Amino acid sequence: MNVISTEVEFTLPIGYRDADGNLHKNGVMRLATAGDEILPLKDHRVQNNPAYLIIIVLSRVIVRLGSLEIINTKLVEDLFSADFTYLQTLYNKINQVETDEGQGGPGK
Repeated sequence: MNVISTEVEFTLPIGYRDADGNLHKNGVMRLATAGDEILPLKDHRVQNNPAYLIIIVLSRVIVRLGSLEIINTKLVEDLFSADFTYLQTLYNKINQVETDEGQGGPGK
């Protein structure tokens, strides 16, 4: 029996500094579900700016970042560009299924 790993640990290149000055670099991202990619399409922020889709999706699939208890869109918006790009790339890598059609998710 082949067990599928649904969570991947990561380390941000720079890290997120919270309001108390604590640096958070280590986290966990889970595999996306269909709902993670489809439900945000109804969000007014995505309807006004389709590029916002990946912000919402990342806020849904990042299950841990350091000792932070809540991962939301504001946190993802506040990431340094290098960390955001790193997470986009990781999202695409762990959710990629090779097909002849070359279909991609919200980070592509």
